Amino acid sequence: MNPLLNDRETLDFLHGQASGARYVTSVCTGALVLGAAGLLQGKRATTHWMSLPMLSAFGCEPVAERVVVDRNVITGGGVTAGIDFALTVASQWFGAVTAKRIQLGIEYSPHPPFDSGTPERADASVVAALREAAAARQNEREAAVEVASARIDDGREVRGADDTCR
Repeated sequence: MNPLLNDRETLDFLHGQASGARYVTSVCTGALVLGAAGLLQGKRATTHWMSLPMLSAFGCEPVAERVVVDRNVITGGGVTAGIDFALTVASQWFGAVTAKRIQLGIEYSPHPPFDSGTPERADASVVAALREAAAARQNEREAAVEVASARIDDGREVRGADDTCR
């Protein structure tokens, strides 16, 4: 997803779609793409824990939660938070009863075999090994975020009232 952070066509498309959308949503590092499109400024959002600090580059408040709802923006953490995210969206759209029916229908009652699902709960050696394995990708992502946020900060992608780039 790193190339999407500076893909003008993708970012313009997202921004254009968001202007008339009931909800703007993402799961995992898709939140960074929403940020690069200028859609998270002044909002709270979440993403995968390794990329969470990068959200602040886009003017939003990073929140270490599985799902964050801020006005019409709903973001989900890592991939497994996707089910929590989907149930939240279903609840927003169709009500809690429908979301509970969906939860029961898919038999969603997670009990993972290990208590290592967050860096706070995992052994330090597991966290360190995962960070080391992901270092190249994360460095590339940080560089892409820096370019994208600089573009937003200097106004090259500030949207006007007619929804065009200046």
